[in-house]
Amino acid sequence: MATIVHFELPSADVDRAKAFWSGVFGWTFGGMTEPFVYLMTEGEEPVGAIYQDADQAGKGPIVYMATDDIDATIAKVRDAGGSADEKQPIPQTGWFVRCKDTEGNSFSLFQRDETVPGSFE
Repeated sequence: MATIVHFELPSADVDRAKAFWSGVFGWTFGGMTEPFVYLMTEGEEPVGAIYQDADQAGKGPIVYMATDDIDATIAKVRDAGGSADEKQPIPQTGWFVRCKDTEGNSFSLFQRDETVPGSFE
């Protein structure tokens, strides 16, 4: 069974989205503003994030499912009729890939791997 480990809320206005979610659920956010704005919930599980993406805003949240073998799961997504981009590194954290199911719903996969090289600087 897949476990949801992360969710993202694309927004056209990060400050407005932050105010909304803070006001509704009392969530607090921290994170980075360079090289891009990516604010993560603090003290919540699964961890969520707000980020600036006017093109994706309003299309719904993106959920991330954990997998122990991202390459095998990508193959299963494609074999089942979905689509999957190429996996991308998250420096010192792991790998992720954006996918769509057969109905066009977006979701992502995540594999923890703290040996992934690189940094956000």
